[in-house]
Amino acid sequence: MSTRFPINRWAPDDRPREKLVKYGHKSLTNSELLAILLGSGTPNESAVMLAQCILAQYDNHLDQLAQCSVEELCEFHGVGLAKATRLAAAFELVRRHKQTPLNRIQLNSSQSVFDFLQPHLGNLQHEEFWVIYLNQQHAVLTHEQLSRGGITQTSVDMRLAFKRALALHAVAMILAHNHPSGNPKPSQPDHSLTKKFVKAGKNLDIRLLDHLIITENTYFSFADEGQL
Repeated sequence: MSTRFPINRWAPDDRPREKLVKYGHKSLTNSELLAILLGSGTPNESAVMLAQCILAQYDNHLDQLAQCSVEELCEFHGVGLAKATRLAAAFELVRRHKQTPLNRIQLNSSQSVFDFLQPHLGNLQHEEFWVIYLNQQHAVLTHEQLSRGGITQTSVDMRLAFKRALALHAVAMILAHNHPSGNPKPSQPDHSLTKKFVKAGKNLDIRLLDHLIITENTYFSFADEGQL
């Protein structure tokens, strides 16, 4: 059945919703699943065709599509605020479903930190700065975005990070930010900021365990390089 025809003109077994009910969710393609979330297409294309166009923009990589903001999703022709928020909510539910309860997560190596934060930072096209707050056993209390910037940098308010750490009774912190360029090599501002966090943490008895620079496939660890 051509995806150009409205879905209500398709044979019942070809319609995504009916297909899911009859054959199960695993029988659907990514574009069919996305079409169900979209709910409708445009006057000139079905929901499945719209879904195919959206996926094609990301070479069918769902992980990249899932990182889109509501504003970025709204840039697609045929995707308004209602559809964009529905997609964003679905992607966030998937991320939360995959997460281990925070109080069970032990971050005992730079690799474990990378694995923990790469889904949040690895595929972004802008820079974000995150902080992980840990208790006495180095179990995760919470992890939060501290700032968001442009393509090459983001500004960080160190006071907010420590204010939050004190409120959580955290005894340790791990910093992380991404480099959209794909090069994990730290810049001079990265070195300077890390030193400031180490110094401030000593005064407050909150230890900085590591600062990671994350890209899609690799990372740099200040701790591993003996720079803390």
